[in-house]
Amino acid sequence: MKMNLVATCLLGLEGLVADELRQIGAENVNAENGRVVFSGDKTLLVRANISSRFAERILILLGRFNAITFEELFESVKRLPFADFISSRDTFPVTGYSINSQLHSIPDCQKIIKKAAVESLKKDYKISWFEETGPVHKIKFSIMKDEVLIMLDTSGPGLHKRSYRPESNDAPIRETLAAAMCSLSRLKSYHTLYDPFCGSGTILIEGAMLANNIAPGIIRNFDVDRWGYIPESIWISERERANDLIKKDTDFIAFGSDIDSHAVELTKINAKRINVSSFLRLKIADIKDFEPTTEKGTLITNPPYGERMLDLREAEKIYRVMGEKFVSQRGWSYGIISPDEEFEKCFGRKADKRRKLYNGMIKCQYYMYFK
Repeated sequence: MKMNLVATCLLGLEGLVADELRQIGAENVNAENGRVVFSGDKTLLVRANISSRFAERILILLGRFNAITFEELFESVKRLPFADFISSRDTFPVTGYSINSQLHSIPDCQKIIKKAAVESLKKDYKISWFEETGPVHKIKFSIMKDEVLIMLDTSGPGLHKRSYRPESNDAPIRETLAAAMCSLSRLKSYHTLYDPFCGSGTILIEGAMLANNIAPGIIRNFDVDRWGYIPESIWISERERANDLIKKDTDFIAFGSDIDSHAVELTKINAKRINVSSFLRLKIADIKDFEPTTEKGTLITNPPYGERMLDLREAEKIYRVMGEKFVSQRGWSYGIISPDEEFEKCFGRKADKRRKLYNGMIKCQYYMYFK
């Protein structure tokens, strides 16, 4: 049976999410602001959770409608098929957001949606009290310009949590964003990747996973697998499929360095957890000592910047050193993410291409040099 589904994502990644969903078999794919709506069956729901590199969550879309009064919200939510997914004992908390809408009070919307869900389930189960001691089914709502989406979160912890990075350095880049940067830089299985500000290794690890086609959710669990909604046989076959699709014997190598010895140790630990240690070559080094050891390379990095770890003057000094070290030459490309609008000026040359991305809530530009 086909379902309407939603993949949420960081702003700027909608196109990448839509493309990857089409590649794994999704239908009716439609990119919107911060999400992609699509359709698929239970198998595709599992596959999207296991395989998506760029999405933050996969949700079941229960209903989509307009509402400008709490009565409209209540009546529309009450008609939704909650009992198809939520049993009489399950837990079903409600969270969400409202932007530019008549119904702007989040607590009031939560209460109304919860009450409507309870009324709907009361009618279906013929009971008046719900213990909520069973598996968690998170009801998520989005209200934007008076349009309401009511969804069930199937992922649980965000999909950027791949399970390889329980500890990180002071300013980690989100895994989904690191994967997107690698994809935008067209990283391939025969490439050599460099990151001279490797931190806890996120870009190196996501690059290794992308190059070797290792599914990002291959070693983690999801909320939906506790519901009893999806047969165990689907989970087994989809994990087998993900394992079968891993590329064997690629030429991929990733060189990482950082001035912080603790960061380099973290990278080693994290890479071992997701089984990509064999692809990484790591060392402690300052950016001023950066010297590539191969004729060609794809450099992707998230350097320190003013808002994050250093004051602006220190960060811009680093950008100037990068401009000297990252030489424009045949066989090399450079991808650098930064929120600093003066980056190109400090770096010393204009990017061949720029892409607006968000690192958490920080608006950044991804500067790409390949000519």
